[in-house]
Amino acid sequence: MLDKYLSKLERKFGRFAIPRLMSIILVGMVVIYCFDIIITFNPNAVASVSSLFDFDLEQIRAGQIWRVITFIFLPPDTGILFAVFVFYFIWLYGVGLEERWGSFKFNVYYFIGMLGSIIVGFIFGYATNTYLNLTLFLAFAILYPNYEILLFFFIPVKIKWIGLIDGIGLVILFIIGDFASRLLLLVSVSNLLLFFGGGFVSSVYYRIRRGYYRLKRKNAIKRNRHDD
Repeated sequence: MLDKYLSKLERKFGRFAIPRLMSIILVGMVVIYCFDIIITFNPNAVASVSSLFDFDLEQIRAGQIWRVITFIFLPPDTGILFAVFVFYFIWLYGVGLEERWGSFKFNVYYFIGMLGSIIVGFIFGYATNTYLNLTLFLAFAILYPNYEILLFFFIPVKIKWIGLIDGIGLVILFIIGDFASRLLLLVSVSNLLLFFGGGFVSSVYYRIRRGYYRLKRKNAIKRNRHDD
């Protein structure tokens, strides 16, 4: 149902889709991250570059309206080695999802999650791109479960296992997070359910149905043998 609706929308508005959207966002992340590193060498620095682009409701009300959007470009607040892995995964799932879905559908997925995060941000004063990025990776793991990567450049691991860890991590974040964080996470996960929930329900339904008829056939065979 969703695919049919998206196909209709794509015929009307597909020309407005932004190709390689995640690559554009990734470039912004890398640039901000590099400037943050450079600033750390300045002893007089009192703020990071990231702090100029995060979602700060007070600053937005003061006129810094770019913060409504620029928070999606914020890089991970971590060391260089781990950041490299994060950037690699962002590039990986960005390219993979867009190749499978096309630019328009990927844009819709991302912008729905982004819009939901912005709405939560205006309600609670806080928004982040972390949960949206994590659910994007889960979407990639669902579509490419057997895709294999070299973890730490030498350990072969199928992406579905990393996706499982990602999912467990989201559950933990939901448990330990505050109300605003939980709502942001739910907004991102609901986007995932919107795109995959129908297929999941159908899959469960047909598995149950197949199991039911298989059991029914076995019982019929047993009855026939008993009658003989």
